[in-house]
Amino acid sequence: MRSFGRWLLWILLAGVALQLFFVLRIALMAVVDPVSTSFMRSEAWRIAGDRLEGDKPWRWSHQWVDEAQISPHLKRAVIASEDAGFMDHRGVDWAAIETAWQKNERRQQQAERRAARQPEQAAREPKIVGGSTITQQLAKNLLLSGERQFLRKGQELVLALALETLLDKRRILEIYLNSVEWGEGIFGAEAAAQHYFNKPASRLSPHEAARLAVMLPSPKFFETRQGSAYLARRTVTIVARIGAITPP
Repeated sequence: MRSFGRWLLWILLAGVALQLFFVLRIALMAVVDPVSTSFMRSEAWRIAGDRLEGDKPWRWSHQWVDEAQISPHLKRAVIASEDAGFMDHRGVDWAAIETAWQKNERRQQQAERRAARQPEQAAREPKIVGGSTITQQLAKNLLLSGERQFLRKGQELVLALALETLLDKRRILEIYLNSVEWGEGIFGAEAAAQHYFNKPASRLSPHEAARLAVMLPSPKFFETRQGSAYLARRTVTIVARIGAITPP
């Protein structure tokens, strides 16, 4: 029993040490731009492995730019599309999480009913709705793996609260826009603007900014479907909402 207690103590100390490590890294980001994120590094390894197995050319594009060099239209469009309550919440939108939970339950029930009627559909998993804020997405991309686990989700919530405590909204949005994925090997607003519109992020128009914002939930999917009717319709919707958003 004493041995078990010691092991439990070591596990708790390791957990505390990990949280302190995360907090120190976040605090440092108040003055130092992160060179890369956990997600970027994992994607780099995946892409490198794919290239070794095939004959596709290596493609990687990422360039950090100060928030003043990112179009205000893009800031507004991303907030409008990804997290309309960004300026009001403290890292976690509990109402959005509850709504997402309810949607996922309904989709799971619908999938089970379809599987009962059509057994061949049983293997198809329903699409999961996340309900994550921009701060939560940044926490996950910066420091965590992309696996969907309750433990990882709990850690994401803790890190989101730490980000909101140690950094202001302007800095959170700046880091997010400079690190988020916008396609295969394309990270950050500057790389996305150059790839899709052949111009710097500072010169994006409202329509171009809205189009990039709409791509964010599934950037690899929309990268190869630029003619998507959904992408066009959703872009028009976000353009109409941009005027009501005040970025930090």
